[in-house]
Amino acid sequence: MVSGPRLAVGGDGKRRCFWCVGHDDYVAYHDTEWGFPVANDRRLFEKICLEGFQSGLSWLTILRKREAFRRAFAGFDVAKVARFGPRQVATLLEDAAIVRHRGKIESTIGNARRALALIDEFGSLSAYVWNHEPDAIALSKDLKKRGWTFIGPTTVYAFMQAMGLVNDHIPGCVVRPHAAKARKSFKKPLVRLA
Repeated sequence: MVSGPRLAVGGDGKRRCFWCVGHDDYVAYHDTEWGFPVANDRRLFEKICLEGFQSGLSWLTILRKREAFRRAFAGFDVAKVARFGPRQVATLLEDAAIVRHRGKIESTIGNARRALALIDEFGSLSAYVWNHEPDAIALSKDLKKRGWTFIGPTTVYAFMQAMGLVNDHIPGCVVRPHAAKARKSFKKPLVRLA
C-alpha cells in the first residue's frame, strides 16, 4: 500500500522506502544496514564487490546469495582474495550458489589487488572511500583510473547509499531518522599522512 511519495506500508504498519516492502529479506536489510555508515574495510570491500555482481540483476538475488558469496570469497578478506588465481577462478565458476560470471569473478580478484594498493596509500579502504563522500562520479572515475572494473557511477552510488555515505531513506520512512542519527555521530576515518 502506497502511503506517500515513494513510501509503502509494510505488514507491521510502518512506512518504509517503497523498494523494500514485500520481501522480508529486503525489509531486514533496509532497516538494519542500508544507509547506516560503515567504516569497516571488509564490509566496504564486500559491498562494492556485490554491487558489481548485482549489475544486470536484482539486489534481492545478490542479497539472498550473500552468505554463499562470503564463503566463496574468503569472507571478503582483501588480502586473501587478492591471492586468488586461476584455480580459485575455476572453482568459483563451478559454484552454483553464487553468480558464475567470469568477468565479475575476475574483477573481484583484480579489485582486491587494487584495494591493497589503496590501503597502502590511504591507510584504509574506508579512509579512501569516505574521502569521496558523497561524490559517486568522482569516486567511480578515480577507481577506474586506478584500474578497478565493474565500478561505474550507478554501481558506486548504490554502494554509497548502502554504506551510509548518503542517506537516501525517503522522508517519512521509519528508518530515515535512525540513519541520520548514525551519520551525525559517525567519525569519518582519516587519511593516513605519508
